[in-house]
Amino acid sequence: MHNNWRAGLAASMLALLAACTTEAPLEQATLKPKPRPTVAAKPPVVAQPTSQESALLRQYLNQVQQAQLSQGLLRQDGGGVDTPFTADQLARNFEQIALYNEYDGNFTGRGGASPLRRWSEPVRIGLIFGDSVPPSQRKSDTDIVNQYARRLARVTGHPVSTSGTPNFIVIIASEDDRAATLQQAASRVPGITAGSLRALKDMRRDTYCAVAAYAAGPDVNTYTAAVAVIRSENPDLLRLSCIHEELAQGMGLANDSPGARPSIFNDDDEFALLTTHDEHLLKMLYDPRLRPGMTAKDVAPITRIIAREMTDGPV
Repeated sequence: MHNNWRAGLAASMLALLAACTTEAPLEQATLKPKPRPTVAAKPPVVAQPTSQESALLRQYLNQVQQAQLSQGLLRQDGGGVDTPFTADQLARNFEQIALYNEYDGNFTGRGGASPLRRWSEPVRIGLIFGDSVPPSQRKSDTDIVNQYARRLARVTGHPVSTSGTPNFIVIIASEDDRAATLQQAASRVPGITAGSLRALKDMRRDTYCAVAAYAAGPDVNTYTAAVAVIRSENPDLLRLSCIHEELAQGMGLANDSPGARPSIFNDDDEFALLTTHDEHLLKMLYDPRLRPGMTAKDVAPITRIIAREMTDGPV
């Protein structure tokens, strides 16, 4: 039965095709297809040559990374049995890291106590590369930022993505093109200006990266924009470490503490990448029991409860 049905269908299709052929005007049958418009190919991205100053900085930062690795620093294991922490330590570290500023507004001195600050609207990360950054580095850094954004979203429970109109700009640029990329950032994100980014333009030689967050809305404790600057001269691990720390700090963990361990929020550089301890801090920061504007006194009894829940240990 199937064979007869198929044969009949084939005959019908053949007849239909034949009928269409005989009914089409002769001039239509001889028309040539119109050529498709030529689309100009985008020129390949070619990194601009860097200055001697940038080359010397790259050499210096490579030496820094090698020296730190030789001392057992820049750990990537997230902490282990050698770095235990209690609920009390976690709560205390949160207070030091989330409720104090690392620097003043000009990045020239230490900051002071501050209310709790975080984002309320979704965080949309956008990347700007300097002209001197080669395509291979652009691709690898873009992949890393995409993956890390997903991790931040999972840990905090707050929307963090690399899509949409950006409100958190991550600049990866050399000494030669940092000023130009900062101008781009100022033109792309409402709430920030070239003047407000001036502190990020003149970075000291021993500053590998930095971040500034802004509250341009009605609530001075709710972030609406942020800009992170990462030296492209950093070798791979230092650059990855900068991405981890500056993006996490831009979420609201603005300070470092010498007592935090295992943590990237510690100037001793023992850890290069976000640790389990640091994930707990981010979870605490976006816990609905806390609100922007709370002081250390306000959050203390709540964070002790949250810390105990996270560690299943006594406070």
